[in-house]
Amino acid sequence: MKTQFRKASHAVFSIHLHVVLIAKYRTEVITQEILVKLQEIFNRVCEKRKCFLTEFSGVRGASRREDNHVHLLIDVHPDNNISQLIGSLKSASSRIIRKEFQDYLKQYYWKEKDPSFWTDAYSVNSVGGAPLEIVKEYIRSQDKPER
Repeated sequence: MKTQFRKASHAVFSIHLHVVLIAKYRTEVITQEILVKLQEIFNRVCEKRKCFLTEFSGVRGASRREDNHVHLLIDVHPDNNISQLIGSLKSASSRIIRKEFQDYLKQYYWKEKDPSFWTDAYSVNSVGGAPLEIVKEYIRSQDKPER
């Protein structure tokens, strides 16, 4: 598959991040209804930051033990600071989910002074078309200046 580049005023770019967010206390709390709402929220946040939510899913394993995290693939604009982008995704989704699913979430989150839906931690990985070793070799193979 050919890499799709985006353009900004002084940049051509293709930046993709794989983000994993985990529910607070690793609680098995994410339902299908919450997933639908999360995707809507993440799309809005990405749009405001000139990004695109390319793929989104909550993990639904054979047991409910895996219903505690989500995966996002985000096409990122270079204007963004990664930690601020993830902070925006987490804070907006936490605020809205805790409000709209308040009755359901009471059984999992009992601390009223801690309104967070997510753990403080997250995973973020850059992803792209070529493996790292191929990019390294390409850079090494470029002509060097003669002087």
